[in-house]
Amino acid sequence: MNADPAAEERPAAPAAPASFAPVADRQRIVALDVVRGFALLGIFLMNIEWFNRPIATMGEGLPRDATGLDWLTGWFIAYFVAGKFWTIFSLLFGMGFAVMLVRAEQAGRPFVRVYLRRILALAVFGAAHFIFLWDGDILFSYAVGALGLLIVLWGRPRWILLGVAVLVGLGFIPGASDFFGVAAGLAIMGLLGLYLRGQGLLRWKGLDMPWFSVIVMGVGLALSVAATVLWLLPDGPTEPRGPLSVFGPLLLVVGWLSWKYHQPESLRSLRMAVAIYIFGGLGMTLGGVLQFLTPDPLAVAEAAAAAAPAASAPAVAPSAAASSAQVAKKTPQQRVEEIRADRKKRDEERQRDKAEQVKTFSSGPYLDAVELRARHFPEKAAGDAGFAVVLVGMFLLGSWFVRSGVMQDTEKHLAFFRKLAWVALPAGIGMGLVAACIAVSHTPGDRHDGWNIAHGLLMLGNLPACLGYVGLVVTLLHSRGFLSRIRVLAPLGRMALTNYLMQSLICSLFFYGYGLGHWGMPRSQQVLFVAVVYAAQVAFSHWWLARFNYGPMEWLWRGFTYRQVPRMRIDKAAGPAAAQAV
Repeated sequence: MNADPAAEERPAAPAAPASFAPVADRQRIVALDVVRGFALLGIFLMNIEWFNRPIATMGEGLPRDATGLDWLTGWFIAYFVAGKFWTIFSLLFGMGFAVMLVRAEQAGRPFVRVYLRRILALAVFGAAHFIFLWDGDILFSYAVGALGLLIVLWGRPRWILLGVAVLVGLGFIPGASDFFGVAAGLAIMGLLGLYLRGQGLLRWKGLDMPWFSVIVMGVGLALSVAATVLWLLPDGPTEPRGPLSVFGPLLLVVGWLSWKYHQPESLRSLRMAVAIYIFGGLGMTLGGVLQFLTPDPLAVAEAAAAAAPAASAPAVAPSAAASSAQVAKKTPQQRVEEIRADRKKRDEERQRDKAEQVKTFSSGPYLDAVELRARHFPEKAAGDAGFAVVLVGMFLLGSWFVRSGVMQDTEKHLAFFRKLAWVALPAGIGMGLVAACIAVSHTPGDRHDGWNIAHGLLMLGNLPACLGYVGLVVTLLHSRGFLSRIRVLAPLGRMALTNYLMQSLICSLFFYGYGLGHWGMPRSQQVLFVAVVYAAQVAFSHWWLARFNYGPMEWLWRGFTYRQVPRMRIDKAAGPAAAQAV
């Protein structure tokens, strides 16, 4: 990316800017459409489970009561599909962003203002999808991530600082603590922008260190010191020890690497994209290892309570100062009771959420489902501020594929895609299989079942596996013979938004209680359902695009983005004027 924040919007030629228009069919990147159509299959296989199981159980892994073919199907999807396809979609979103940006630069058109309208429309689609159809939506998350990407690329530091200050202030309002998370997300976006654009150098005794590196290393040092203090304090809080002990040193390493490798500028976006994803996966894995190796805080508190001498009543009434000290310092038994009460409360909340979701979606009326999802939407929106950091990394990686020319001429770079297919894919799947050997299921609250280690390894493997799947699809696309017919998925990919929402509509009407009520379909049967619906979508997409230039939702999205009504029907005389796919 250009280091100059304004350079992306400067005209590439003195000619007057042309207005946005549908991209001619010959200009389309067919590989993008095919990969997108393939990704829809993985998304469907992954999502359908959560139309038959409460999303509140998502962190529990494979159901412990699954057996036989249902268990094997769930295991296969968990380690060969889940986590690999939302990352592919994120890559594709970044590629689409880069295609629009490159073509805007070449034509001398403004970009950011138009793209903001595109983000707004996507956010509306995502919010409506979440509230009225399904609470596993990712469209709103992509909208938040896309806004974060614009902040990273063009955000001005003083406005970012002001926004962080305002959000922190709002967080102190009772019941509005989610604003703290949003503030943290915005601050991270600002820091990423500092690195990507190389803004500012701290010059000290012959050292030229980017401000990004200074800030990150400073935060890492502070967290490391705090972790050391907490480990040394016998009565200090135990829960923060693990996260601080992991992320403090990790930030120190990230700061040092960003200082050492902040040049050349052309590689910053690629390095940052990979580093963001690895940082999250490595942090989760190391945190899981530390959690596995350290004793449970409840066990520690119980041991301390057992070793403490029994309290006896004082012979004389204590002074006021002594009473205050006794109140301020909790006894070992009080700490035990406090930990037990906190865990009981969290467990009751989880069980209540599960029961509410099962009742609402298996047998409840539609308005109850809408009310439940609407109630949870603010929490989802706040959580997306953190998830957006990972999405920004994936978007930048997808953007690199286009900026480097790799995706625009896949045949020329076929050797690269083959390496992804035969090296990255086995490596990524292999990491997931190692994770499966550690743990496939999790009981919330169990710190020593190895689940967080396994989940971290699985996350680390998802990125190379995702790239490997992209490489495999492109390799098949350019093969000779039957396998090249994978291009049949291109129309499905051109209508990705329509087909994604259609999957949710079909599933909600088929599985939920206010529809046909098939909630709880076994996992193996879900795969058959996916195969039938997916095949129907492929056929429908071919039929539709033989008559129309756009899918219904793509037409609506494009019309709002460019403030014009695109021609929907194909002009038989002029031929199709296909739009850039979503």
